[in-house]
Amino acid sequence: MQITQTNSDGLKRDFTVLVEAAEIETRVTNKLTEVGAEIKLPGFRPGKVPMAILRQRFGKSVMGEILEQTVNETSQQALDENDLRPAQQPKIEITKFDEGTDLEFTLEVEVMPEFEPMDFSKLKLEKKVADVTDDKVDEALEQIAGQQKNFEKVSKNRKSKSGDALLIDFLGKVDDVAFDGGAAEGHQLELGSNSFIPGFEDQLIGTKGGDELDVKVTFPENYGSAELAGKDAVFEVKVHEVLEAAPVEINDDFATKLGLENLDALKDAVKERISEEYGQLSRQTMKRSMLDALAEEHSFEVPPGMKQGEFEGIWGQFEKELEQSGQKLEDQDQSEEELREEYTQIAERRVRLGLLLAEVGRINNIEVTQDEVNQAILAQARSYPGQEQQIFQMFQERPEMQAQLRAPIFEDKVVDFIAELATVTENKVSVDELMKDPDEEPAEKPKKKAAPKKAAAKKAPAKKAAPKKAPAKKAAPKKKSDS
Repeated sequence: MQITQTNSDGLKRDFTVLVEAAEIETRVTNKLTEVGAEIKLPGFRPGKVPMAILRQRFGKSVMGEILEQTVNETSQQALDENDLRPAQQPKIEITKFDEGTDLEFTLEVEVMPEFEPMDFSKLKLEKKVADVTDDKVDEALEQIAGQQKNFEKVSKNRKSKSGDALLIDFLGKVDDVAFDGGAAEGHQLELGSNSFIPGFEDQLIGTKGGDELDVKVTFPENYGSAELAGKDAVFEVKVHEVLEAAPVEINDDFATKLGLENLDALKDAVKERISEEYGQLSRQTMKRSMLDALAEEHSFEVPPGMKQGEFEGIWGQFEKELEQSGQKLEDQDQSEEELREEYTQIAERRVRLGLLLAEVGRINNIEVTQDEVNQAILAQARSYPGQEQQIFQMFQERPEMQAQLRAPIFEDKVVDFIAELATVTENKVSVDELMKDPDEEPAEKPKKKAAPKKAAAKKAPAKKAAPKKAPAKKAAPKKKSDS
């Protein structure tokens, strides 16, 4: 075998690899001999099948297998002999081969840059923390109470208003033909909840028990059912009762209904939950400042292919969000060239930080255990009540999905490792300051035209009586610089 380096430019290395025809033939013959020892063919005893017949029957498939095996082995040998650590999968192209001739292929690889991580004991970080005040606990309790509404029949048959609930029967039709999922009886609908498609609830405001009316609506163009998307529909609605929300008292009885011993226990639970949320925010802000500091302290070349791949991912997401928000590139205050340059810089920063964290983890033997991955899978599965077993099994059967969970776990473990070595100073701040998004600083981000605001999407009723709303359009995406 001959390995010839043809290029060494920055982090790029190119090689030409030649494997002699004799070696290929030896490998093929040995493999066919193995096949002949196991295969059973009529008229031949095991191990006695002539080589000519083996070549005729299995030659092509064996040759393909040997070529793949030879290319993989010799490529790895080329990397090992030159002491190279690939940054990503090498590109291999067979440039010359015919049966009975030498095998020649090219190997293009981008290697890991060489750099020395900083002394993390010299790293100074600020960790913003905020106290959970009584008014925040009371505010959270009010929100919980608002989600536990009890509706009671109105004392007199008055007209309904937003915030009331109606007990209704309805039948939906398109072109005077009823459609699947468009009917229900005794359905309770809260007016103003936006749980039905736009315009449905508005037409029911001002109705009374006993009223019957036709509600005319248009399904959104992007509605989930292609048969109904963009279609005009008429719902025949009968109102049975108007219900009004009964005030919910926040007391021991309220806490008991939620499974807590008393109101004090509920307050403690709410305070603990808020404290956990503040703790997560504190960690996120500290991590952000850590990454900013690491980016300033480390400057090394990154593999061009990795940078380009990261850029394409960022740019693709940017274009997708522009489309969802109904905007175009020309709506931005920067030219496409300027935006591409800015996103290229962000991509380079992300790749550099990713390589740095990976190297810190490698040097310090930081690994993600299977138990940690399993815990992350369980957390994902709990997001799908009733489907936990299927979700868990899906992750078990798809290693690439487990890899997606390993990456953030690994990053968090490396961040924690660095934080233990750094000097971290806690700084008490207000809740508003803790929750402030650094990306909203006008000095850091270019201005872009905001997309028109629309109501957020809501779920349709359980009986699929009315369809989901169209998704709300988003403003143009922010440029995130963290990894």
